[in-house]
Amino acid sequence: MADQNGDLSITVDGRPVPAKPGEFVIAAADRAGIYIPHFCWHPRMSSVGMCRQCLVEVDGPRGPSLVVSCMTTVADGQVVHTESPTVKKAQEGVLEFLLANHPLDCPVCDKGGECPLQDQAFSHGPGESRFVEEKRHYAKPIPVSSLVLLDRERCILCDRCTRFAEEVAGDPLIQFTHRGSELQVLTFPDEPFSSYFSGNTVQICPVGALTATPYRFKARPWDLDESESTCTTCAVGCRMAVQSSRNQLVRYQGVDADGVNWGWLCDKGRFGFEAVNSPDRISAPLVRQGDELIETTWSAALTAAAGAIKEALADRGSDSVAVLGGARGTNEDAYAWAKLAKAVIGTDHVDAQLADGLDPSVLFGLPRATIDETCASKTIVLFGPDLKEELPVLYLRIRDAAERRQTRLVEISPTATGLTRHTYASLRYRPGEQGALISALLAEGPVPGLDDATVAPVRAQLRSGGSITVVVGRASLADRSEPLNVAVGALARLDGVRFLPVARRGNVHGALDMGMAPGLLPGRRSLTDAGDALRERWASVPTEAGLDATGILRAAADGAVACLVLLGSDPLADFPDRDLARRALVGAGTVVAVDTHHNASNAHADVILAAAAYGEKAGTTTNVEGRVSRVSQKVTARGLARADWIIAAELAVRLGADLGLESLDAIRDEIVAVAPSHSGITAAALDAQPDGVVASGPAALAFVAPEAPADPPKVDAYALRLVVSRVLYDAGVALSKAPDLAPLAPGTRLHLNGIDHDRLGITPGATVRVSSARTNIMLAAERDDSVPRGSAWIAFNQPDAAIAELIDLSSAVTDVRVETL
Repeated sequence: MADQNGDLSITVDGRPVPAKPGEFVIAAADRAGIYIPHFCWHPRMSSVGMCRQCLVEVDGPRGPSLVVSCMTTVADGQVVHTESPTVKKAQEGVLEFLLANHPLDCPVCDKGGECPLQDQAFSHGPGESRFVEEKRHYAKPIPVSSLVLLDRERCILCDRCTRFAEEVAGDPLIQFTHRGSELQVLTFPDEPFSSYFSGNTVQICPVGALTATPYRFKARPWDLDESESTCTTCAVGCRMAVQSSRNQLVRYQGVDADGVNWGWLCDKGRFGFEAVNSPDRISAPLVRQGDELIETTWSAALTAAAGAIKEALADRGSDSVAVLGGARGTNEDAYAWAKLAKAVIGTDHVDAQLADGLDPSVLFGLPRATIDETCASKTIVLFGPDLKEELPVLYLRIRDAAERRQTRLVEISPTATGLTRHTYASLRYRPGEQGALISALLAEGPVPGLDDATVAPVRAQLRSGGSITVVVGRASLADRSEPLNVAVGALARLDGVRFLPVARRGNVHGALDMGMAPGLLPGRRSLTDAGDALRERWASVPTEAGLDATGILRAAADGAVACLVLLGSDPLADFPDRDLARRALVGAGTVVAVDTHHNASNAHADVILAAAAYGEKAGTTTNVEGRVSRVSQKVTARGLARADWIIAAELAVRLGADLGLESLDAIRDEIVAVAPSHSGITAAALDAQPDGVVASGPAALAFVAPEAPADPPKVDAYALRLVVSRVLYDAGVALSKAPDLAPLAPGTRLHLNGIDHDRLGITPGATVRVSSARTNIMLAAERDDSVPRGSAWIAFNQPDAAIAELIDLSSAVTDVRVETL
C-alpha cells in the first residue's frame, strides 16, 4: 500500500523498491540501483519506447507479460522481473536486430570503450548473429554542423538527439527523415544543426553516430584522466568532467547536477578547452624593453611590477593604484588580490566588472533565489539580457519551467530574446526608460506608449499572488545602470518577490563576494563593517569607497592612475566605451597585466605576469545563485604560468608584506573565518556536497532604491536608440582562441525593425553608415522585426567591427543615425 507520503512500493527481482506515483518502472529501478538495459530512455527527457531494449516482465492477472519499462508506470504492489529467461531472450533478440546493420567499426569509432551498445552487446547480447546479409552503407561522416559529425551507419534510431533538440534546447534542427529501412537522422536542407547545445547530443548518443569535431580521434576513454569540476565560461556554474590525455585537455563532459545544469553544457563551455591549448598562451612573464615585450624570469617581472606599485605609492599615494578585473579566476584568486589591493597597497579602486554588470547592492542586498527556486516560481519576470546568449544553460532551465512546469514568464526587455516565444506576456522599452516603465506598470492608470491590451496581462500576472522571481541583469551595454536600479526598486516592493541577479562573467559573483568591488569587503560587507576576524588578518582596511571600472578608466585617462593592474581583463575589447578604454591605457603610468593570452589591452602593458588558465589550477567558484563549488586542476600550467593567488602573494612579499596565504586550504580557511556569507563552507563541506553549497550568510549590504534619474532625451525623428548586447559567440578569448569555435562568431549587423528599415530606404543586404556622437562606422543592415520600432540592435564584441567605438558612457543612452550610402 502507499505510505503516508503517497509513495508506492513495487517488487523488482524479489526486492521491495519504493516508487513515486506516475513514475516509470525503469526510473524506480534505477533509483534503487537495479540496472535495466536501455538506449532511448533518458531521465531528463520524455519516454518514447523506441529501442525496446528495456523490456521486462510484469505479473498480471493472466501471468507475466513483456512490457517496455520506460513506458510502463508503477502501480502499488507491482511485481517486476528484469532477469527472467523470457526477458533475457527478448533483450538478446532486440540487440541482434540493432546490430544487423551496425557497422561494428569499434576499433576506429570515437565511442569505442564507452559505448552502451558495445557494453550491452557483451552483457545482454546473444554472442553471435544470424544475419549474414550485406549491411547498409552511407557516406560517412557528414557534418551536420561545424562542431558535430554524423555517421548514419552507426545510428540505432533511439531518438535521443532529436528529442533533446526539440524538448530541451528548443532547436528542432535535427529530425528523422525518410521511412522504413531508409529511416535516418538528418538536418533539413540548407539548415545546419546550429544549436548552441549541439554537443549535448554527442554526449547522450548511445553509439558513435554523433561525434564532436574538436575531440574526434584525439584520445580513447582508457587514455583519459578525469576530474569533476565547474565550468567558468559564464556564471551559471555548470558541473562538468574535465578530461585530459598526455597532460593536455581533450574533452569536457556535462555532469548531472540537479540544482544547476542537469547534465547539459552549452557548446562554448563544452569546447572551450581549445582556448586553453592555444599556442597563443602567455607561458612566461614578460617585461617591456623599448617597443617589445621580452620574456624574463619571475623574479625580474615581479620586481618590476612591485617597483611600479612602490613608485606610485611613494609619489601619489594609494589612490594612484587601481585593479581592474578578477572575475576570470577562482574565489581564492579573488580573495588574495582583494587582500593585496585593500590591505597591503591600500587602494579601494578595485572592480571585477567592466560597466556591464550590476551594483553590488542589487546582487547582495535583495532577497535572493536559487535556480531551483526560480524555476519553481509561479511567475518569473525576465528583466535582463537574453539568457540564451549570455547564460545558455539557465535559459534551458527556465524554458523547461515554462514548457513543463506551468511557470508563467513575463518578459520586459528592449528587444525580443530566445525566451520570447515561451512567455505569457512581453513588454518592450527603449533604453533609459525601464525605470519609468516599471513604476507606471506597477501603479494604476495607463502606461505611456503601451495599450491596455498589452499591459493588462502583465499587471494581472504580477498581482495574481504566489511566488515571483525577478531575473535581473543588464540588457544593453549602451546605457547606464541608474534606470535599471530604479526599476529594481519598484519590483522589490512586490509581495514575496525574490531576485536572481544574472551578472554574466565566469566568477563575477565570487569575485564580488571576495571584495573585488569598490566599497566592499569579503562576505558582502561594507568598509565600515569589517568585523574583528577580518581586522585580525588584514593590516588595514580602506576608509572610503573607491572608483568603479568607469571611474578607474576615467582617472587613468586623466593621468591620475600611476599603476593600473589588469587582472585578466581586456578593456579595449570588453569595456563598452572603447574610446575611454584606449585613453586610459595610454594615460596610465604603468600597466601591469596578469593574463593567460595575448590581447589588445595587454599589448600596452609594461609587465605581463603569466597566469594559469582553467584546468591548470584548483579552487572554488561562485555561480549566479551564490552556489560555491570546486574547480579542479587537471593539467600542468603552461610553461612558467602561475595561479593568480600565488602571483598576489609573491607581489605582497616584494612590497614588504605577507598575505599569510600559503596554500588553497589556508585561503579557504581564512575566507570561512572572515566572510560571514561563507561561514561553514569548508573544504569538508564541499567534499560532502560535490554539486556545491549555496553561500547564504547574512549580508551587510542593503539595497536602497535610488531616486528616478532624469528622463533620457527624446529620440528625434532622424535617430534610433541603440541597444548593444552580447551574444554567445564573440571575439572573446574563449572563442577566438578556439579553432573550432572562432568561425561561429556571427559578425556585426545592424538590426532594424522592418518599418524603420523601409522608412530609411535600405535595400536588402545594403551597407549603411551608423553615426553616434562619438564616431561613425559602416555596417550591413538587416531587417529584424524582433527589434521594436525606434531602436537599433547590434551585437557586442564581434571580430569584424568595434561597436564600442559608438558608445559614450558619459551619456545616459546612445542614439545613432543611419544613412544609406
